[in-house]
Parts: sequence; C-alpha cells; structure tokens
Amino acid sequence: MQSIIDAITKWIKEILISGIIGNLTGMFDTVNSRVGEIASEVGKTPSAWNGGVFSLIQNLSETVVIPIAGIVLTFVMCYELISMIIDKNNMHDFPPSDIFKWIMKTFIAVLIVTNVFDIVMAIFDVSQSVVASSAGLIIGDTGINIESAIGNLETVLQEMDIGPLMGLFIQSFVIQVTMHALSFCIFIVIYGRMMEIYMVTSLAPIPFATMTNKEWGGMGQNYIKSICALAFQAFLIMVCVGIYSVLINDIAMGDDPMGAIWGCLGYTLLLCFTLFKTGNIAKGIFNAH
Repeated sequence: MQSIIDAITKWIKEILISGIIGNLTGMFDTVNSRVGEIASEVGKTPSAWNGGVFSLIQNLSETVVIPIAGIVLTFVMCYELISMIIDKNNMHDFPPSDIFKWIMKTFIAVLIVTNVFDIVMAIFDVSQSVVASSAGLIIGDTGINIESAIGNLETVLQEMDIGPLMGLFIQSFVIQVTMHALSFCIFIVIYGRMMEIYMVTSLAPIPFATMTNKEWGGMGQNYIKSICALAFQAFLIMVCVGIYSVLINDIAMGDDPMGAIWGCLGYTLLLCFTLFKTGNIAKGIFNAH
C-alpha cells in the first residue's frame, strides 16, 4: 500500500515540477523582446516610425485642418486689428507704422501656418538626436535570462513536498500571466505615445494660427510645450530602461531562483509604472497642460 502511495506522490510531484519548469521556461522572452524594442521605437521621428500613417496625417492636415486654421487666423488677425484701432482712440492717435506691424505679423502668421509640419518635425528631429546620443550611454543589457537558474531550481524542487510544490506552481503561473500582461503594458505605452503624436500633429495648424496674438497666443504656446513634452518623453523612457537594465543585472539567480524571479517581476512592474508616468513628468517639466 505504501508503495502505491509513494508512486502516486512521485507522479504528482513530477507533474508539478514539469508544470513549474514549463511555466518558467521562456517566461521573460516576450518582455525581453518588448524592452529591446523600446530604444529603436522611441528614437524614431513620426515620419520614420510609419511612413504610411504619417502621409495620411499630413494629407488630412493640409487638406482639412489648414483651411480651418486659415479661418481661425483671419478671425484672430481681424480681432487684433480692431483692438488696435480701438486702443488708439479710434485712430485719432494711430501711427501709420502700426499698420505695417500688423501686416508683418499677419505675414509671419501665414508663413508659420503653411510650414507648420516642418516646424513640428524639427522639434522631433532635435529629440531624436538627443535620444540617439544617449542610447549608447544609458542602455545596457535588458534581457532577463533565467534558463541557467532553472537547472538549479529543478534540483531543489525534487527535494520538496507536494504542498510547497503546489504553491510554487501557482506562483509560477501567476508570474507567467503577469509577465504577459506587463509586456502588453509596455506595448501600450510605446505605441500609444506614437498614436498620440500623430493625433496632436494632425491639428497643429489650428493652435499655430493663434501664435502671433497676445490674447489668443497662449493656445499656440501651450501646444508647442505639449509637442516638446511628447518629443522629449522619449528621452525619459530611455532613462527608465537604462535604470531597469542596471537593476536587472544586479539580481543574482543562483542562491534563490524563485526569489530572483519575483525580483525580476517587481522590477518589470516598476518599469511599466515609470513608463506610464513619463508622459506626466515630461508635461510637468515643460509646463504643458
């Protein structure tokens, strides 16, 4: 009878051990892939990230949004001219030079609106240069390799009872599901940022149409701040990945493999949290709202 119980116990242990090893094997592959993509993805300008989408946004902006921006610009400049006339005692104290200033401001405003895409892309070119310069300094090895620790872990598992093995199996399953969720979060942050850039860029002519007016110019100024925040968010993302690579490389897999795996999970969760915060931090730095 005892031999039958021992055989069943051995069979259950083998199932649990194989399940634990199966859950842990390749667990970090998806996250490693996503983290490895970050440096290449955030360093691209909107035109380089996806040429087809960029062309679509540019065509929409030039054919749909710029005419609206022209209407806004006309209203703003007429409003400024009327305000200027009223402020000068209904033209009684109106120097002729003011009309030339107004014409020059209108010309500059039209020039800005018609070249808005070049201005916005110049901002992203500057941020891309910063990211490219920093990539070699702050990005280290971000891959999590637990394959070497699995052999040691399997030896430890052979000496454990069914109860602790069941607990480890549940832990490994939870970690596996969580890592897939975290890799999806990283995907959302990186690709969501580019989608936000495309959406904000598509409406660029409208806030730029208000730039030359004192009362309405705050809209355009805040838009430029928002663009700068989105552009330099890439640098903050690179900093997060650089810190993550240092923390991951400090984890020792040999002594306590499961503890090390939980540590890797914690650092990856921390990476996702900080990636989500980079947008707000960048807007706070540039005072964009």
